[in-house]
Amino acid sequence: MRYIIIGAGAVGGTVGGRLAQAGREVVLVARGPHLTALREQGLRLRVPEGESAHRLPAVDGPGPLGELRPDDVLALAVKTQDTVAALDTWAGVPVAGGGTAAERLPLVCLQNGVESGRLALRRFRRVYGVCVWLPSTFVEPGVVSAAGAPLTGVLHLGRVPHGTDDTARRIAADLADAHFEAPVVPDVARWQYAKLLANLGNALEAVSGPMVGEAAQALLARVRAEGEAVLDAAGIAYASAEEQRAARGDKVTLVPLDGGPRAGGSSWQSLVRGTGTIEADYLNGEIVLLGRLHGVPTPLNELLQRLANTFAREGRPAGSLSVVELVELADEAVRHGGRPPSRS
Repeated sequence: MRYIIIGAGAVGGTVGGRLAQAGREVVLVARGPHLTALREQGLRLRVPEGESAHRLPAVDGPGPLGELRPDDVLALAVKTQDTVAALDTWAGVPVAGGGTAAERLPLVCLQNGVESGRLALRRFRRVYGVCVWLPSTFVEPGVVSAAGAPLTGVLHLGRVPHGTDDTARRIAADLADAHFEAPVVPDVARWQYAKLLANLGNALEAVSGPMVGEAAQALLARVRAEGEAVLDAAGIAYASAEEQRAARGDKVTLVPLDGGPRAGGSSWQSLVRGTGTIEADYLNGEIVLLGRLHGVPTPLNELLQRLANTFAREGRPAGSLSVVELVELADEAVRHGGRPPSRS
């Protein structure tokens, strides 16, 4: 199989680089300065064993590839807010022997949240979801860091909306050769919703920095509790903390990397790179949506969604809102039921 990594950033670049190290055929899809760096210098992958450079085909879209191959796997690793544009670009690409990518090729969603799988099913017949447990960083063009050891990540994999098949097992076997564990599960959404709860803190970290200290941890717990209340009200199952610990154990332990950047979550990285967008609508915003559908107040997640979007849109520095200020805003949001208080 040939893996076409659509979005060769932190997650996509790490998975693509590790697969290439394991001898798999990989094509990277990127844009802007990152694409230029990939073409000129190759993908520089920093992992606990050291840094390596991988001269892989790098393209800005399907055009340079011509017809796709029947053995291609499309690995979608863009942020969820960029999913529709990526689907529009790749769904209609012809595949050798007849048909299109949407009709014939597997699409693997290597993304946070739960929305991308639903979006993809509107276009692609064969969609696979992944619960991405992969600490990785992309803040410099051409360079991706992944500090996990002894495994780089744990990637629960399954069909969307449910089930398994031989394609999932073949992909999992390739990932297992590439420093990942990839359990093939029939209920991947249950793992993705558990990861969604963990990702509710992404916006918090993005606007206020690392979640250290009692006040930050207490606020994070309140945000997560709000999310759990919403999922429970919606009747949505999610893997328990005990299940997650049993599945991951100490398989992915962070190791300091020589020359590696300060590690931060995907939302923090978006602000650092100044992309102008952030995935909060599909993390905190997923909880807000479900809360509105099922009559559960979500003032804290509404606040974080709004703040993260404001920071991205206005180019405000990551971590520039103090935890003290954020807690005050959170308390105020709860008092006002999630609505911004009047300043008149």
